[in-house]
Amino acid sequence: MTRGGRNKDRENGPERKCIATGAVQPKSGLIRFVVGPDGRLVPDLMEKLPGRGIWVSADRAAIDKAAKKGLFSRAAKQQVTVPDDLSDLVERALVRRLVDLVSLARKGGEAVSGFEKVKDWLIKDQAEVLIQACDGSGRGKSKLRTPEGGSFIGWMTADELGQAFGRQTVIHVALGAGGLTQRVVEEAARLKGMRPGAATMTAGKDEEAR
Repeated sequence: MTRGGRNKDRENGPERKCIATGAVQPKSGLIRFVVGPDGRLVPDLMEKLPGRGIWVSADRAAIDKAAKKGLFSRAAKQQVTVPDDLSDLVERALVRRLVDLVSLARKGGEAVSGFEKVKDWLIKDQAEVLIQACDGSGRGKSKLRTPEGGSFIGWMTADELGQAFGRQTVIHVALGAGGLTQRVVEEAARLKGMRPGAATMTAGKDEEAR
């Protein structure tokens, strides 16, 4: 409870403490890990695996620190086998999760791809989120603006976005108002922390959205 008597969990969602930074924050900004029966550490993005959860900020540096400093074993109070490529494993899992969510949004009519379709949604104020491939043409991407009050995601590749639409590559995607949109934004925020340089990909778009 806060000093004003309000339940903080109800306002921002349940909070957990990062074992690497010591910061307490909403679960949406952290990655849950569990220790399997064989003593091996497993990322639990869906937060459904049995066992005591070990939480780390969705940040490559934080996860690398936890792995190198033996913080997972300390938190679990047992010897834990940590994969050598843990951060890469988490990043790949987040990408797969995002691809699946965008694909579901597409099937539900909540997402479109292609410059003209995305532009049309933006003009008609149907778009809540603009997604553009980080490896797409800067000139082409600059012609589309982040929806006013909406979100921009610019750290997925054209290949990754293409997987969500059953194509080889996709550069421009728009998400409308729907049940999956907020989940995409939250998962994308976690992926952003796992991709070095992702913050710089959004600088210009952040200014446009203001």
